[in-house]
Formats: sequence, structure tokens, C-alpha cells
Amino acid sequence: MHGDEATVRKILTESGDTWAVVGLSSNRQRAAYGVAEVLQRFGKRVVPVHPKAETVHGEQGYASLADIPFDVDVVDVFVNSDLAGAVADEAVAKGARAVWFQLGVVDEAAYERTRAAGLDMVMDRCPAIEIPRLG
Repeated sequence: MHGDEATVRKILTESGDTWAVVGLSSNRQRAAYGVAEVLQRFGKRVVPVHPKAETVHGEQGYASLADIPFDVDVVDVFVNSDLAGAVADEAVAKGARAVWFQLGVVDEAAYERTRAAGLDMVMDRCPAIEIPRLG
């Protein structure tokens, strides 16, 4: 398990409220769309990161993490595992506090690099499942 309960809680309650959601587009059929909605309901600012740079849930989208002109606290990753490591590295470069790899997104080397860089990280879990459990 990558991301114990204490790390999950810390990311959701202490790491900050600006979440860049990589892979979030206006496609309502994609998991990222619904998860972003839940995060907003729990007070998070959701910043869409997608090549199309669409506005989603009322928030301006950006083509990449580097294009976001303000600080990001958590990077939530909805891309295939083979692309996720590069996103984790971009999150470190951006100065994020934490990285969250969604259910099914696993990259052991990226996990080690991200933790070594001092960021909290959760892998293969979903914040929309975890945040309501916090009570």
C-alpha cells in the first residue's frame, strides 16, 4: 500500500486546497470529472490539466502543470501508469506539496523519486472515496 491512512489524511486536510487534476477534461464519462466534482464539494479548488486546456467545473484549464501561473498544493494524476512518472516529476518541479496517483495508476520508481524529493504521495487510491471517510 502506497499511502498509509496518516498520509491520506494529511494530503486531504493539511496539504492545501489547490488541486491540479491531470487528465481532467469536460468529458463527463471520465472518472476525473466526477472525482473533481467531489473534491470541489469538499472545498478544494480544482485546476484542470489537459492538452485541450478546457474550462471544467468553472475553473480555467491549462495544457500542463508548468502553464499554471499560481502555486498548486496537490497534483492528482489521472493518466496511464506509463505516463504518470513524468507527471510526478513535473509536480516536484512545480513545487507541489503532494502527489496523488488515482486507482490503477502505479509507478514504483516515481513513488520513490517523489518521496525522496520530500513530497507526500499516495498511489492507487481515490480521494473521492477517501475524503468522505474523514468525517
